[in-house]
Amino acid sequence: SPVQQQVQVSRDDKSTTLSLDVPGLASEQLKLSIDGAVIRLESAEGASRQVKRAWELDHEIDAAASKAKLEHGVLTLTLVKLEPQSKATELAIE
Repeated sequence: SPVQQQVQVSRDDKSTTLSLDVPGLASEQLKLSIDGAVIRLESAEGASRQVKRAWELDHEIDAAASKAKLEHGVLTLTLVKLEPQSKATELAIE
């Protein structure tokens, strides 16, 4: 049976950080996708190990501000909370 990778989770008020071991996999063998509050991790076909995981966070993810780093076989995902944008606009008085 596939080994369930342990995931370390840490949170602050701006982001959630996930880190997990993916030994033997290069960054180009991993695919990440973000959809709302869900992040999915999948290994590419032909990779030496198959990985398929998904996590649902308690906040929507700002994909543009988030980061993924693979170092020494550890993948670290820093998933920034998507702040609701205010639609109010200031109007200058001439």
